[in-house]
Amino acid sequence: MKILLAAINAKYIHSNLAVYSLKSHAKEYKEHISLAEYTINHRTDYILQEIYKQKPDVLCFSCYIWNFSCVQELIPDLHRLLPDLAIWAGGPEVSYEPEEFLTEYPMVAGVLCGEGEETFRELCGYYLGTGGNTLEQTAGLVFRNQDNLLIRTLPRKVLPMDELPFCYEQLEDFENRIIYYETSRGCPFSCSYCLSSIEKELRFRSFSLVKEELQFFLDHQVPQVKFVDRTFNCNHSHALEIWQYLKDHDNGKTNFHFEIAGDLLTEEELALIASMRPGLIQLEIGVQSTHPSTLREICRTTDMERLEKAVGKIRQAGNVHQHLDLIAGLPEEDFHTFGESFRQVYQWKPQQLQLGFLKVLKGSRMQENREKYGLLYRKRPPYEVLATNWISYEEILDLKLVEEMLEVYYNSGQFEQTMKVLELTEENPFELYLKLGKFYESRGLLAVSHSRLRRCEILLEFAEERDGEHTELYQETLIFDLYLRENCKTRPGWAKDRPVCRELVRKYGKKGKMSHLELFFHDMEEILENATLTAYPRRTTGGQLWLFFYEERDILSRQAKVIKIQEEMP
Repeated sequence: MKILLAAINAKYIHSNLAVYSLKSHAKEYKEHISLAEYTINHRTDYILQEIYKQKPDVLCFSCYIWNFSCVQELIPDLHRLLPDLAIWAGGPEVSYEPEEFLTEYPMVAGVLCGEGEETFRELCGYYLGTGGNTLEQTAGLVFRNQDNLLIRTLPRKVLPMDELPFCYEQLEDFENRIIYYETSRGCPFSCSYCLSSIEKELRFRSFSLVKEELQFFLDHQVPQVKFVDRTFNCNHSHALEIWQYLKDHDNGKTNFHFEIAGDLLTEEELALIASMRPGLIQLEIGVQSTHPSTLREICRTTDMERLEKAVGKIRQAGNVHQHLDLIAGLPEEDFHTFGESFRQVYQWKPQQLQLGFLKVLKGSRMQENREKYGLLYRKRPPYEVLATNWISYEEILDLKLVEEMLEVYYNSGQFEQTMKVLELTEENPFELYLKLGKFYESRGLLAVSHSRLRRCEILLEFAEERDGEHTELYQETLIFDLYLRENCKTRPGWAKDRPVCRELVRKYGKKGKMSHLELFFHDMEEILENATLTAYPRRTTGGQLWLFFYEERDILSRQAKVIKIQEEMP
């Protein structure tokens, strides 16, 4: 008997915690259980072939919004090729509407609903004839019986967190991939767009177990561990214990990622975070909206003033990468109020600002209220919003432009100084990114894979059109941005050769490719510290020398160390 757990991940660097946890929990059947991980970038034909070659007797798919279309395509063909194969499915894409799914796919044997570790273990026992349970006696299932009737068994009681397995003993399976780890399940909050709000039973793994498992990651110098706890700091003592342990046992290499509620951070937590090694942790904070009526409608309580102060203190400490999220398409938020949410969060200057779009998930209260909100959304995964009572599809398309420009020119970190100056041409940076997106659109530049140098050229063209008076300033900030990331082999067309005397090159640029010496005619030091559009008259003689040193990079931005050389050029 061969039981195959199949996962189709969004990217190669991802791993599927669910299937590893299922296999680890069913340890008494491990000789019969195999894992197969693919990505959505694989051709469906390839996945079909690989599963067929393994000839499983039982196949269990892990179903999420990013892979469900692929799973739906595979199921009928697998059934035709392997008619005796028992196909099962689990995960959020099938757990909340299992009867509808099984009606649409009559070749599927059943669905594992909700938390699956114990349900899967008993299912293995059923197929191997050792569990003593029938399907009717196995909690947490919806299945098709011999009379072709759909049977829903009793709900599965959740397991204590300490009974869930640690599934990373074989770290060679996760080489060059992100490791996902959880110390809690459930969420105390009730955000209407999120499935976590349905799980009201909030549980924590005991610290004695957590510290052993964290030490395992630290001892093996795992590059990154991503906590999947829905709101990691909802329990302050739990968060403090873990953060303090990571600080005290830091190996200097491993990074830990947490999703938190920023407004819940206490002064004690902020002080602890500020004392950590740069790059030890990174924080993802879901702001979603700053519009009060939107926050009320989605049942989200956020102390915005406290959140802003917390984000500011973390930024000031300069040792933690912050990733802030906004969601477009929420109820009560129109195009204008979303632009205001964008303005407020943008001015907090996180390392990354993600502009996401509402996903109307099965089982969520957002889906239940779809008619009330006039929600139009894609009928296939990922069920992304198309329009609401407050925002039109045309406006959604404009927000898509903002999203793309934000990714290229802000989140990439490759145009920091230029964008800092260009932002001064608009009261709201939202308008700047929208106009930049329209500039791309009007010139047929979208849906093209541009090189970084070409992105610079396009940005310069846009800047010249908007603010031609400062063209030479933008030319220099773009040169600065280019060399801040890498020692460019080719200088851009607008950057005339600026020979620096050999004596200075020998004196300061001793590292060859690992350093670069550049001459600027604007006060780049002032731009770095305090951007304005009036403080940079271009020098007609002389200039500033800056050394870009690539062996020493900022741990958060990966930008080169820059040093102003205190020698003026004639």
